[in-house]
Amino acid sequence: MGKVKKHKGLSKVLKVRKSGTITLRPTGLNHKTGKKSGAVNRAKRKNAQLSKADFKRLKKVI
Repeated sequence: MGKVKKHKGLSKVLKVRKSGTITLRPTGLNHKTGKKSGAVNRAKRKNAQLSKADFKRLKKVI
């Protein structure tokens, strides 16, 4: 059985912190933000964390 390869696109989107948690940038901030409320746009500026289920699944791929 061969090695598990990294998913290059995913590794560019997700950041692994020193503590081991994985953060990502929420989608929907590049364009068409005029229709959304300011509160939504401000909330999306903060980095989000992966859920535990996604963390276990994606840890092998990163």
